[in-house]
Amino acid sequence: MSRPLSEFIPGQRWISNTESNLGLGVVVDVANRRVVMSFPAVQEERTYAIDNAPLSRVIYPVGEQVKSYQGLEIVISEVIEEDGGVYYLGFDAEGEDHSIDELELDSSVHFSKPHDRLFAGQVEKNNRFQLRLETLKHQHQHVKSPGFGLIGPRVQLLPHQMFIAHQVGERFAPRVLLADEVGLGKTIEAGLVLHQQLTSGKSSRALIVVPDSLIHQWLVEMLRRFNLRFTILDELRCTALEMSDEGVNPFETAQLVLCTLPFLTNSTQRQAQAIMAGWDMLIVDEAHHLEWAEDAISTEYACIEALSAEIKGLLLLTATPEQLGMEGHFARLRLLDPDRYYDLAKFREEEASYQPVRKLMEALLADDVLEQIQDAAVQASLAEYLGQARIDALLDAARNLEDFVAFDELLQTTISELLDHHGTGRVLFRNTRDAVEGFPERILHQYPLPEPDFYLESEKQLLDGADLDLLLHPEKVFQDRWLEADPRVEWLVEWLAANRDEKTLVICAAASTAKQLEEHLRLYEGVRSAVFHEGMSLVNRDRAAAYFADEDDSAQVLICSEIGSEGRNFQFASNLVLFDLPLNPDLLEQRIGRLDRIGQKNDVNLHVPYFTEAQGHLLAWYEQGLNCFATACPAGSALFERFETPLLTMLRGHANDDEAEKLISETRAAADETMAALQAGRNKLLEMNSCDPLRAAELIENIDNASASSKLSKFMEKVFDQFGVEQQHHSTNSIVLHPSDHMHCESFPGLPEEGMTATFNRTTALSREDMHFLSWEHPMVAGAMDMILSGEFGNAAVCSIKLPPLKPGTLLLESIFTLHCAAPKHLQVQRYLPETLVRIVVDVNKTDLSKVLTEQHINNLAERVGKRQAVDIVKHTRTEINAMVAEAEELAEKQQPAIYAAAQENVSHVLGAEIERMVALAEINPNIRAEEIAALVERQELLEGYLETLQLKLDAIRVIVAT
Repeated sequence: MSRPLSEFIPGQRWISNTESNLGLGVVVDVANRRVVMSFPAVQEERTYAIDNAPLSRVIYPVGEQVKSYQGLEIVISEVIEEDGGVYYLGFDAEGEDHSIDELELDSSVHFSKPHDRLFAGQVEKNNRFQLRLETLKHQHQHVKSPGFGLIGPRVQLLPHQMFIAHQVGERFAPRVLLADEVGLGKTIEAGLVLHQQLTSGKSSRALIVVPDSLIHQWLVEMLRRFNLRFTILDELRCTALEMSDEGVNPFETAQLVLCTLPFLTNSTQRQAQAIMAGWDMLIVDEAHHLEWAEDAISTEYACIEALSAEIKGLLLLTATPEQLGMEGHFARLRLLDPDRYYDLAKFREEEASYQPVRKLMEALLADDVLEQIQDAAVQASLAEYLGQARIDALLDAARNLEDFVAFDELLQTTISELLDHHGTGRVLFRNTRDAVEGFPERILHQYPLPEPDFYLESEKQLLDGADLDLLLHPEKVFQDRWLEADPRVEWLVEWLAANRDEKTLVICAAASTAKQLEEHLRLYEGVRSAVFHEGMSLVNRDRAAAYFADEDDSAQVLICSEIGSEGRNFQFASNLVLFDLPLNPDLLEQRIGRLDRIGQKNDVNLHVPYFTEAQGHLLAWYEQGLNCFATACPAGSALFERFETPLLTMLRGHANDDEAEKLISETRAAADETMAALQAGRNKLLEMNSCDPLRAAELIENIDNASASSKLSKFMEKVFDQFGVEQQHHSTNSIVLHPSDHMHCESFPGLPEEGMTATFNRTTALSREDMHFLSWEHPMVAGAMDMILSGEFGNAAVCSIKLPPLKPGTLLLESIFTLHCAAPKHLQVQRYLPETLVRIVVDVNKTDLSKVLTEQHINNLAERVGKRQAVDIVKHTRTEINAMVAEAEELAEKQQPAIYAAAQENVSHVLGAEIERMVALAEINPNIRAEEIAALVERQELLEGYLETLQLKLDAIRVIVAT
């Protein structure tokens, strides 16, 4: 039926040796040493290099029954080859003659007849059969897991991150704003969503756009945490690609692409190419830098707007909405859904309308909820949103408190449904530090230093000139002699000497300051140091960060310019020296956020040396006014705008002590009032929408259970043994893997020639980033499972058993049938199938022994049969085996209707209920996009249609002889 690789000619039919689920393929193009293959059954296309394409030519033999895509079935009587193509002559069930060109063949058919291999003498060892069956079961269990797509990433299982990832990753073409406060892991959330979308097949092409300074960090994070290999595109690489292949769109040369925003905005050609490349998902980091106003749109905003208009899925990562202001917040939402968010004034009115929902939510969350629901105003408000029937149900449940669980469940349902009324709750996710546990304590250390004589001489002139930049950055006053004269330098040298074992991050405003300070520490003070500033290349910045992060022989201190305040994570350090203070509360929080993050195991020590009055006043305003050293202050930007004039007056030395004290007092009162307001209204609703602790805990438990590291390690140990991969113990929970000279395959998936160190344990993987984290979703594990199941590995075996009830010589056949449906990957048909395999055991008398002789029963008793003896057994019992295969097929087919009915019921129950929920939700929440509902309806229709093509395929057989 299949022949070895030969010349490719358009119109020929071939099969993939590695992806049998694709069905029958057809050659559509051959050029430039590549062959393009279309697989009509799953509506997918593949491009292969001609010299190593994993394909086999399909030519059916005489006597075989074939079927056309129109449903015509014939038994082949003659095969005619002409100009590289084939057509078949044959007769149908009525004996009428027909011809079928190979192009007309049904593409949904699949090829695997293990008994043909058996009769050809290709008998495999019994343990290979067992491993194949075990692989089938593991694969089905994994696909059906509630944590599917979230098991593989090397991340802590943090409730707020997992909840968002699951909520967003399950959607069709999600378009959301991830706006967690600094340090809560927006990058990880975006990676989790993308990983789930790619694993499930909902997305296959993704573009990530980031600031210049973060491109290599994203590249490393996507690979290290998510095993996603992105290609960085810049002008140099694009030019090289275009020179090597004229007419190519560089953005179409990779499935996962990472680039910078300036790269796109600086070239209309690159921007147009990116738009035309056809993406499923766009991720934009630091989206708060996209400036927009009703009367002015920045180039950067226009670029992302053009991209987002053509790409179905969109994730925006940004600072919290309050820091953006109402207009900035609206601008982000406008990118997500321009049809929904088209008028700023209307949006302001809508946001104000959420106040009644907040008050009602407070009543339902109150400790005295039983009394609250008796209040007429609460009842009237609840009836307005959810109807009088809900009020009556709550009151009835409250009167019968013997069953408090029933009341509590109804109350939780009420709260959940009420949250659906919160407009932006579906498109905006924001968690705050107050709502998330695991953050360290911030400890401020102030170091007032004496003013040098030189500075005292200049200070009056500075104050008269009111040069604020010089007042806040006195190194500019000292100019060339600042390293000797500035007391902060001497303090830093002494502090580092006294704390040699402490990793310390130093941030200052200017690149020149950072560069000169680091050079001084390294060359003249003997400090192990590194520098990080915008004048360095991206590669050199990454090297500096890696030198600082390394555990052994690493830098004690990293000196950063302001560029170190955004995006980079240095939570392995616990000391931050603020060499100067930025005149922007948000920038200060960004600086502190480099250390104060989820995963920080120690208290964060903030060290502020200062000697000018301006520095001292700014420090006091931040500490006593905003309290932003002790805790995050999301309203800092708004408060700075409110008090900017008197603050600048104070910093310039134009305010007396009473005026300065009054400013700080008024700032603190306003900060307390603003923070209290931020805890109310829409923010509280957003937090509840952004993380449901109970559902998050359930999800994490499911992920933990599905991860099953001990089960996975035992399974992979068998796989490594079967394929000849060398295994060595490394340490607890860790192994070293190497290719060996006796490998049973040309190369093992994901295993480099130099070998690798790996762990199956998540905790170990988080602390040892040099090790691979092997999970059911790791490319090595997934590749190994595909290698086993897509080929003939273990699908024809012979063994013997000794079981008293069976007479010696008794012949049994164990047949494994898999349920096959040639549907596109993104439909995830397997998730709706109650089973993906049917196991049948019969004897020569056609007796069904499937329930009597279980798989485990046979495995425990099975003994090896030598290959020569096995071949002889098969040769002499061929007639009986054929009869038993036919009987097994008949018994298996009898089970198919029940499996089909259960699958259709699952589709109807799961998707039908979701469609009904979304339709009802759309009536009260305009953020439900019509295309989301349409996609769900289409998904249900497609699944129901594809399930009608459900076929049982004989996947493997084991001949069993009683001794």
